[in-house]
Amino acid sequence: MAIDRQATGLTIIRIALGVFFLFEGLNKYRWLMDASILAGRFSHWLAEAAAGSPSHWYLEHVAIPGTAVFARLVPLGEIAAGLALIAGVWTSLAAFLAFMMVLNIHVASGALFTYAILTNGYGLPVLGATLGLAFGGVRLPLSFRR
Repeated sequence: MAIDRQATGLTIIRIALGVFFLFEGLNKYRWLMDASILAGRFSHWLAEAAAGSPSHWYLEHVAIPGTAVFARLVPLGEIAAGLALIAGVWTSLAAFLAFMMVLNIHVASGALFTYAILTNGYGLPVLGATLGLAFGGVRLPLSFRR
C-alpha cells in the first residue's frame, strides 16, 4: 500500500496550523472582555503608519472603528479555525478565514508592505500555508509524483 505523500504533507500542515491558530486565539482570550488591549495595539500601529499609506487608511476607516467587534471576532475566529483545522472539518473554509484574519493583521500593522513579511514566521509561511489549504493544496502532475 503506497503512502500519498502529498496528502500526508497537507495533513501535517493542516494540523500544525490548527494548533498554531488555536493557541494564538487562546492567548487573546482577554480581548473578549477588554477591547482596549486591541485598541492600544491599533493606536500604536496608527502612530507608526505613514500618512496616506494603506495601513493608515485601513486603521482609521476599518480597524479602529470596528475595534469592539474585532476584539471578539479575532480570538473566537482563531480558536474556531484552529479547532476546525485540527479536526479536518470545513478545512477550506477555516483556512480561508484564517488567511483573511492574518492578512488583515498584516495590513493593519503595515507588515504586509515591508521586506520583513518574507522573514517573519507569522508572515509568508502562515499566509502561504493557509491560502494553500484553502484551495485544497497544490497537486503535482502525475509525471512528478514518486
